[in-house]
Amino acid sequence: MFLAAGCSSGDGGPGEAAGGVRVVEKGKLTTCTHLPYPPFQFERGGEVVGFDVALIDLVAQNLKVEQKILDTPFENFKTGAFLNSDQCDLAAAGMTITDERRKNVDFSVPYFDATQALLATGKSGITSLADVKAKAKKLGAQAGTTGESYAKGQGFDPVAFESSDAVLNGLRTGQVDAVVIDYPVVQGWLGDKANAAEFVLGQNIETGEKYGFPVKKGNTALLSEIDKVITTAKADGTYKKLYEQWIGPLPQAAS
Repeated sequence: MFLAAGCSSGDGGPGEAAGGVRVVEKGKLTTCTHLPYPPFQFERGGEVVGFDVALIDLVAQNLKVEQKILDTPFENFKTGAFLNSDQCDLAAAGMTITDERRKNVDFSVPYFDATQALLATGKSGITSLADVKAKAKKLGAQAGTTGESYAKGQGFDPVAFESSDAVLNGLRTGQVDAVVIDYPVVQGWLGDKANAAEFVLGQNIETGEKYGFPVKKGNTALLSEIDKVITTAKADGTYKKLYEQWIGPLPQAAS
């Protein structure tokens, strides 16, 4: 697995992986992501790891290539820009499947059931979005995400942050009093004792979201391989093992 900063897919030129699947760089399965977004993808010891990374590594193994990761702006996943320009084969970024996004990309079968969560500073006294409104506090979210869209749909004008790290920093430095973001991300943050002492987990927000891996529209060969890996991993226990490694106990409904 490789990490490349910026937006170039390298100089190797396009190639063909096992099963006749076309890849934008010979010998590689190039994945666009937006770092950091733990536990799905983040850097540890100079290597990009996480739940999404592990699942796409399975796809790369099936295709007999190596995964290469490009750190790119999240907004480009929604528009399909880097996929359409053949800079990436797919995106993996904890990305919710929506009808609006389907206009620009094709999604794999769902691989993760997601919910949003409210995280607030301990001193704020906030445990719900109703508290944020009643106390006239500042709400934050990551720009371009469904968490931001949900907050806006509830009548808020959230402060938008570029990355999940920036969201947490905004909360820590008092730029906002509470944030709406994916629950697994909050789980990861609260695994740190310092964060657990400073912040309070508020309401869990069921939005019915499901994550998928987007590919360029019409790339049915790669999509088929990704779907096959997800389906097989769920059936043979590999998915459960990876879920517990990177996220925690697997909910019964997701097994």
